[in-house]
Amino acid sequence: MAADTEPADDALNRRVIAGDRSAFDVLVARHEARLRGFLRKLCGNAATADDLAQETFVRAWQRCRQFDGSASDASYPAWLVRIGWRLFLDMERHEQHLRRKHEQSAEPFDAVDSHPGTRIDVLAALATLPSRERACILLCDVEGWSHTEAAKLLDLPLGTLKSIIPRTRDILRRRLTLAPETSR
Repeated sequence: MAADTEPADDALNRRVIAGDRSAFDVLVARHEARLRGFLRKLCGNAATADDLAQETFVRAWQRCRQFDGSASDASYPAWLVRIGWRLFLDMERHEQHLRRKHEQSAEPFDAVDSHPGTRIDVLAALATLPSRERACILLCDVEGWSHTEAAKLLDLPLGTLKSIIPRTRDILRRRLTLAPETSR
């Protein structure tokens, strides 16, 4: 097809709304490179940008009725970029939440990476814990799982896991505090 006879984006989107997958394929082919380019520059990571671009197109398919190409400032590429931008912001917020959650819960493990000897002490202290307590601490404080997620993984009642975590942190703190004194 010649460029001047190709259907406009809003016409293609009307076909998408009617369930025409091939019309959506044309929209993806038409706008994918530009969207991926924007997201790659935004993320600084090609794999993450590609994931976001893919999710952007999934959302565009799911929400095709929300595109209004009749507005003078509305264009399909701009709509895609807005979706991609929002997904990027959601991803950043989620990553920040996980970092904050990990920083708040990783008290016994804060110094592990900065002091090589401490890593050995922490691993030794963990090894002395019963397996259930060790698993709770590892999942929540080291791996960053939520209490709810860890309780499901370990098949424990949530209240039980929530009582194990602080008690086990206290045990680890005491063992780590005593470790240097006992080795003198």
